[in-house]
Amino acid sequence: MKNIRNFCIIAHIDHGKSTLADRLLQTTGTISDREMQDQALDDMDLERERGITIKSHAIQMTYEHDGEVYTLNLIDTPGHVDFSYEVSRSIAACEGALLIVDAAQGIEAQTISNLYLALEHDLEIIPILNKMDLPGAMPEEVTDQIVDLIGCSPDDVIPASGKTGLGVDKILEAVVERVPAPQGDPNAPLQAMIFDSVFNPFRGIIAYFRVRNGSLKKGEQVKFFNTGKTYHADEIGVLKMDLHPTKEVNTGDVGYIISGIKKAAEVKVGDTITTVANPCETAIKGFEDVKPMVFSGIYPVDTEDYEELRYSMEKLQLNDSSLVFEPESSAALGFGFRCGFLGMLHMEIIQERLEREFGMTVITTVPNVSYKAYMKKTPDEEIIVNNPSELPDPSGMEMIEEPYIKAQVITKAEYVGQIMTLCIEKRGELTNQVYLTQDRVELSFEMPMGEIVFDFYDRLKTVSRGYASFDYHPIGYKKSDLIKMDLLLNGEQVDALSALVHRSNAFELGKKICIKLKELIPRQQFEIPIQAAIGAKVIARETIKALRKDVTAKCYGGDITRKRKLLEKQKAGKKRMRQVGKVEIPQEAFLAVLKLND
Repeated sequence: MKNIRNFCIIAHIDHGKSTLADRLLQTTGTISDREMQDQALDDMDLERERGITIKSHAIQMTYEHDGEVYTLNLIDTPGHVDFSYEVSRSIAACEGALLIVDAAQGIEAQTISNLYLALEHDLEIIPILNKMDLPGAMPEEVTDQIVDLIGCSPDDVIPASGKTGLGVDKILEAVVERVPAPQGDPNAPLQAMIFDSVFNPFRGIIAYFRVRNGSLKKGEQVKFFNTGKTYHADEIGVLKMDLHPTKEVNTGDVGYIISGIKKAAEVKVGDTITTVANPCETAIKGFEDVKPMVFSGIYPVDTEDYEELRYSMEKLQLNDSSLVFEPESSAALGFGFRCGFLGMLHMEIIQERLEREFGMTVITTVPNVSYKAYMKKTPDEEIIVNNPSELPDPSGMEMIEEPYIKAQVITKAEYVGQIMTLCIEKRGELTNQVYLTQDRVELSFEMPMGEIVFDFYDRLKTVSRGYASFDYHPIGYKKSDLIKMDLLLNGEQVDALSALVHRSNAFELGKKICIKLKELIPRQQFEIPIQAAIGAKVIARETIKALRKDVTAKCYGGDITRKRKLLEKQKAGKKRMRQVGKVEIPQEAFLAVLKLND
């Protein structure tokens, strides 16, 4: 056990985590030069295309230092804030973390939030200054920033470059020397924590775990603590570039177990595995529950695919446990699911993965939150409104309440003005402002949750140049002056585009949505009016002009009545078309509402 080291790589997005992981794999000979490719651990096409890591990836390396052979278990984590749940799970399975900072960009928001996560779990932090080969690198300034943040000595910071391979040997030595060996009792009952799981169509569910105490042998009867289910350990092993079967996984090791589990609901990430013969008494304290930021409906394009979509979502949830969903139905779109996501990028990625991995083309509705409505006849009875189309008739309604949150924004002092303006624009009230250091401020707001769902998060990142980190927790419901805004296309209401908005924002929002839809809906053979309405009152309108054939092209000169006759004939045809015409709404139009400020 003393020769095992478990560590993860944490950093802000695009600071070079995956590239550095590639060099570590090459240096330790885990991957041959023939198999080597950029972002070697990222196994999704989507990750390669976008150049981002979406899933955490665990891999085992062997490294020789001072004549002794060490087993290094590395977990490469995502940098984007929408996947911070992946990071929190990886941290729970490690004793050390490589904190990577870009020498050209310095410390950024996600660096700090990931660092705090690691410190809460008492991880040994090894600071690394990456991208030293860039002409714009500022090693002295950024080293000072790291020293201020962690309180280490400047000599502890390792200069490195993922591209050229500079400093990789030093990093491996630092891991061996500084990261503590895992603690645990090899003779105690088995206690292992599941930190990830994937679905394999041939072998069922593969759970990745980290052994805290005891050991697991092949063929043993195991029990999952929280679900209480028992299974047979058909195959166990360690994670190399591929799964590597072994007879036994010991204390401190990271491994996988295949036990023929077919149902997604039976594996919970954060659960504890123990043996049936000699069970442990308590479960390992897992990590925090996921907090969805954005709720949205996902519907199959063809209603018959509903069951298939459910199956796909369950499989996807295994691979991404931060996805939360429950069934719902809509008048325009039929049966579907109401899903909770960690942010807009997460929502986009889920939609794309459903399409690529499961061949499901889906429609995503405008994101929203749940409201409570009270009627005049029964003022004590609350009606939960999950969807704007479920809102009761406003004439018989006493009041409507919306969920409020307490939001904390940590940012650099220079961006306080813009962030306050943004929060006040989103109907937030400033409750507190604390200077953590000379340059870092914590702002506390109370604001409606419905306002952060749209584009709050993206705009917060924009006004603070990515330096603001945001956290929130719900504080209950408050009465609000909300109205339902409907969108009519060619005189027909589209319930998937309805939204509950504050009365003061309705006119401006209605106008913006109409303009955006005008850009996105393709022109038809007939004229299409787009209207935003509150009840029977239209508050905004845009018109998509008809595509017209030049019917007068064949008339050379001659009397105007010949041309008029042809135009009148065309006009009558367009009018008839408009009465029977159906408008197809492209998928982008549903998401356009989110990007009104672009």
